[in-house]
Amino acid sequence: MNKFLREHNFPEDLKNMTYEDLELLTFEIRDFLVDSVSKTGGHLASNLGAVELTIALLKTFDAPKDKILWDVGHQTYVYKMLTGRMDGFKTLRQLDGMSGFPKVKESDYDVFDTGHSSTSISLGMGIAAARDLQGEDYNVVSVIGDGSMTGGIAFEALNNINNLESKMIIILNDNGMSISPNTGGLSSYLTKMRGTRKYINMKANIKKRMGRVPVIGDGMISGVHNAKESIKSAVIVEEGLFFEELGIKYFGPIDGHNIEELCETLEVAKSFDKPVIIHAMTEKGKGYSKAEANPSVFHGIGPFDPDTGKAIKKSSAPSYSKVFGDKLTAMADNNDKIVAISAAMIDGTGLEGFAKAHPDRMYDVGIAEGHAVAFASGMAKAGIKPYVAVYSTFLQRAYDQLVEDICLQNLPAVFCLDRAGIVGADGETHHGILDLSYLSSMPNMTIMAPKDGPELENMMNISEAMDGPCAIRYPRGSTPVINEEPVVYGKAEYLREGDEVVIWAIGSMVSHALEAADLLQAEGINAAVYNARFLKPIDDEAIRQSAKNAKLIMTIEDNVLSGGLGEAIDSIIINEGVKIVNLSWPDQFIEHGTQAQLYERYGLDSRSIAERIKKELER
Repeated sequence: MNKFLREHNFPEDLKNMTYEDLELLTFEIRDFLVDSVSKTGGHLASNLGAVELTIALLKTFDAPKDKILWDVGHQTYVYKMLTGRMDGFKTLRQLDGMSGFPKVKESDYDVFDTGHSSTSISLGMGIAAARDLQGEDYNVVSVIGDGSMTGGIAFEALNNINNLESKMIIILNDNGMSISPNTGGLSSYLTKMRGTRKYINMKANIKKRMGRVPVIGDGMISGVHNAKESIKSAVIVEEGLFFEELGIKYFGPIDGHNIEELCETLEVAKSFDKPVIIHAMTEKGKGYSKAEANPSVFHGIGPFDPDTGKAIKKSSAPSYSKVFGDKLTAMADNNDKIVAISAAMIDGTGLEGFAKAHPDRMYDVGIAEGHAVAFASGMAKAGIKPYVAVYSTFLQRAYDQLVEDICLQNLPAVFCLDRAGIVGADGETHHGILDLSYLSSMPNMTIMAPKDGPELENMMNISEAMDGPCAIRYPRGSTPVINEEPVVYGKAEYLREGDEVVIWAIGSMVSHALEAADLLQAEGINAAVYNARFLKPIDDEAIRQSAKNAKLIMTIEDNVLSGGLGEAIDSIIINEGVKIVNLSWPDQFIEHGTQAQLYERYGLDSRSIAERIKKELER
């Protein structure tokens, strides 16, 4: 078991291993991946599909001198295994353990901290330009795929690459998927290219046959090599035309699971002093039947039984994503103006039911959040009611479109921000702790955050009737049910009476506030609890009223302080003479770990909140 993985010194030994041994190694790697990820959770399907590609890269290139950049970064598990980090998989995505994404502080082999998509070509171009300016000599390889080529920044880089005239290699790891199946014109174009290997098969057969001709075989091969551009134009010009016209030498499509073919192509690519793109076809989930059958499910998964593929822990309560998706589907049943827009995240945002019920009103634009928002603004302008479902951290990529195309126009689009607040094991690049801040600065924007499932449904009802933009942000995980009081636009909810301390909380932090109040009550301290519900417009009247007799006001939010609930309340009661303490995430990027662990570490769990209030009262 794990003979090659345990007995070799990787990545150095890859360079001397036979292709037969490397093939055996792929089986050990896949077994290790399934076993390891089944215990810790993580991104499985995409890594199973990148095994041979990773081996070929590390066999062909001299990393870390040669710079290998991975787009998004969730495809780097095999890369981590083969660059000295196999033991780290025991702590993969665990608190203070190994990250599920590239991390510069973790290894010299990791060139850049990546977690969002479509940036690797731009990053590679920048590194290649810096290399040339400084007269250095190393290869730069940008691996892009898993749907990332649909992102606008990737096209911006491709458009600019010919002007750079620097040597670099782009690997298009084409598995036909992002998290959900890819859509759009580029996906159709790549599908067409995946369907033909005429040129490569013909070239290989000609070379093989000519090499058998005595004496003159090598000369014939050389002659054909000189004429290869004519042959290529006649056979495959249409397939590679898009990239060739941009000034990028195109190789492919090639079999991304054939290590020998990958290595040979990479060696040829290294000989060019201009940008080269290698189009490698791979299968997401390869080698594990459960992931092959359901690559979206195994894209990012918690601990599971490797024999059945079933999740080990699953709450019986519905997730916020499910509540959102079911509610929007029901709303669309009665309102034919409602449409849903996703940026390659139909399943991840709970829209699979909507897509089945209303396929003509489900728009998946690919990994292109800026386009998703601008597209929504066009629909809203023309009289449609668009709901854009997106993870909080990914909406950051569309900041300008939110300002210019939505808020400036005051258009009635609704942004449903899934995974708002701390998300857990994905870490710094995926925590949604900035959305209250960047949204609150935008004129015309309404911002709501539900404390539980019924409140999310109430807020969606309010959003349907609005004639301007609004955002509803909700966390990852299961929904509690605290109560089912109706939501009134712009009004907070008074949840618990108290005469000493007032706790103001928003969204998922309301349950923490109520639990903290219970702990305080057990020690004879009465704490009132308010659910803000709205950050914008905020309930000024309720805030001022709550400050009248309180000794202390505590604000709690699953966001950074700047631009969030705490600052908003501070500005309202600054002259009221009451002590105010703001609890939020600090002004730093938060590491990975479970949500519960991170809340405790940063003093945002209910017990820490209660203890902080006691200390403040003692002072």
